[in-house]
Amino acid sequence: MLRVGRFAPSPTGPLHAGSLVAALASWLDVRARGPRARWLVRIEDADTERCLPGLGERILAQLADCGLLPDDPPAWQTRRTDHYQRALDRLVASQWAYPCGCSRKDIEQALAERGIAHARHGERVYPGTCRTGLHGKPARAWRFATTRFEAARGDAMLRWDDRRLGARQQAVGSEVGDFVLKRADGPWAYQLAVVVDDADQGVTDVVRGEDLADNTARQIELQRALGFATPSYLHTPLVLAADGDKLSKQNGAAPLATATPAEALAALQTAAGVLGLGPAEAATIAESLASWVARWRDLYNPPP
Repeated sequence: MLRVGRFAPSPTGPLHAGSLVAALASWLDVRARGPRARWLVRIEDADTERCLPGLGERILAQLADCGLLPDDPPAWQTRRTDHYQRALDRLVASQWAYPCGCSRKDIEQALAERGIAHARHGERVYPGTCRTGLHGKPARAWRFATTRFEAARGDAMLRWDDRRLGARQQAVGSEVGDFVLKRADGPWAYQLAVVVDDADQGVTDVVRGEDLADNTARQIELQRALGFATPSYLHTPLVLAADGDKLSKQNGAAPLATATPAEALAALQTAAGVLGLGPAEAATIAESLASWVARWRDLYNPPP
């Protein structure tokens, strides 16, 4: 079986220490499977309001500085919008998607009327207001009919295994609700775009940061609704900022310095440490990557 992995950064800023951990892990996971496995890079620039011109190219250059070269030309989400539209059309035709006229204020008011408080960093569980129709409101978004899909499946709990985190489960309908597929302001939602992209690119193994683990159940439900295969998942440890939150561009993560081989190797050594691989006793990037491939194989035992 051909194994395909991918690294899919959003170009809202250059690579930082946290994103290099995910990039290195996904690259190592592919290379540990042998010469036939393929590693892809996808620039997730579908959210055109947050993604800045030129940053996709800068990320690709930083990856190249670190010796992390994709096996195919990079894919760009902004060039794939017709694929997302076809997937949404299929979901609508199957009655697994419906239009929603609710604003954020409408949702918060409906939840407040039910006595449901919104926790910091928690989900605003959609109350299902437009599940039976728009009630005279204009459509603002399209949502996945999660509760309807779970009822048809006959099980509200979705279960899967993560190669690092172990057995996982989530009741998407009650914990998330009918989630957005396309937003009111136009951009395609991450959940739909990533599922369509992974299927079209033949991705068999998703290796990404642990902050994205909570998205997995939603993506598996969409895969099943669209008839796509489900990849294996491995979620890597996070690099934390001083306040204990995930290191990100939003909380001041510094861009990685990779312009010289010494800088790139230092950044890779730090990322390998986060992954539990330890330092590489090697003088070059290529030698270091080769030693980490062997350690990754021993630690995570990826199937061939």
